Amino acid sequence: MSGLYLFARIAGTPVAIPTEDVEAVVRMSELSPVPGVAGYVAGLSALRSRVLTIVDASALITGSAPVTIGDDGSKENYAIVCDISGHSYGILVDDVDDIRTVTNPVLPVCGKISEIWLPYVSGAIEDQGQYFLLSLTGLLEQCLVQQAA
Repeated sequence: MSGLYLFARIAGTPVAIPTEDVEAVVRMSELSPVPGVAGYVAGLSALRSRVLTIVDASALITGSAPVTIGDDGSKENYAIVCDISGHSYGILVDDVDDIRTVTNPVLPVCGKISEIWLPYVSGAIEDQGQYFLLSLTGLLEQCLVQQAA
């Protein structure tokens, strides 16, 4: 199955995201905090006259504290913008590496994989390295599962 993928890193792990899930990739410079939300929600941001709920993918997957984004410019923070069920989200990732077409088939995940990744990974792609295949819709569905628990 060939396709176009966005290659990024989440919690230091290389991931491939189908580009049909991706609306844009933007640099985040500041967020508005939202009190009382789940720990993986980093805040809200405005993009082209719409409000994005910013989800820190590393915090969601690993349970760590969400990243703090400010104007100090110490680190570039990237968000993958997507629209899921009529709602706009920005998914914070550690880094964005590339966008390219992959002609290799999607492989099953083999070997040892950390249990924290199991709910999020639907396969693996080998292309200039090995990447977990990640769906943004699937990632956000796990937010609902965690809230229900």
